[in-house]
Amino acid sequence: MRIGIDLGGTKIEAIAMGAHGETLARDRLATPTVYVDILTTLTGLVHEMESRFGKIPRVGIGTPGAISPATGLMKNAHNTALQGKPFAADMATRLGHEVRVANDADCFTLSEATDGAGADASGVFGVIVGTGTGGGLVIDRGLRRGKNGICGEWGHNQLPWLREDEWPGPPCNCGKTGCIETFLSGPGMARDHERATGEALPAVAISKGASAGDSDCIATLDRYYDRMARALASVINIFDPEVIVLGGGVSKIENIYTQVPQRWGNYVFSDRVATRLLPNHFGDASGVRGAAWLWPAESETS
Repeated sequence: MRIGIDLGGTKIEAIAMGAHGETLARDRLATPTVYVDILTTLTGLVHEMESRFGKIPRVGIGTPGAISPATGLMKNAHNTALQGKPFAADMATRLGHEVRVANDADCFTLSEATDGAGADASGVFGVIVGTGTGGGLVIDRGLRRGKNGICGEWGHNQLPWLREDEWPGPPCNCGKTGCIETFLSGPGMARDHERATGEALPAVAISKGASAGDSDCIATLDRYYDRMARALASVINIFDPEVIVLGGGVSKIENIYTQVPQRWGNYVFSDRVATRLLPNHFGDASGVRGAAWLWPAESETS
């Protein structure tokens, strides 16, 4: 048995997971804004699970940001209380044993690669396209973190093959311009639509408008599909994964899964592209399940 925790900006979700991926219990609480309160809440969730099932030393936590291999402190946590804190060490101290921590996009990818949409693939790249744009890489069921702890952070590369009317690209919260995230996140799609039409619509309304035949919304999605094709082509050119799995709110746009593969062949350095683009299997639960899978099945002793 293991515990998985998805530490989000507004909510914390925890599950107790059995040896074969079955969810035995689930709890959800609001995320505190103060660091010490986050630690206390997480510790309480673990103890609550243990009150039902006994001691569970296998705890995994998915977080915004990542742990710096150089300092052990949280980095890239974007205005959360975790930034610059020794989060993994503090949780280990409170619980009295090792706690495994990974970026939330890494956890999403690990979940989908273990027993989700990419379970039959040896190479899986996972993408979250929601309020931001994150990514993760799993090879042979093993999560790749990288020497700098940032493997999969494709959202903060510049959008490939920028066109004249896209240059230099929108400003990103990382301090650069033209990052993939500024084009492919839900807010990025909304900003692009407003720049083109003067009308402020969220991504979900743009998708609905396109389905209803609105020409402006169709044009916005057309630009979006091509930009995602360019961005994912760069991933395929480097990692050549068997499967790319999408998550997050934008991943619910059904035409993505046909339109993007039809276009990425224009940018991939190959005579054909066999990579599959798939929707996620576990939805919003993929993050918390992936956190639990930070403790692989091989570590089970019972």
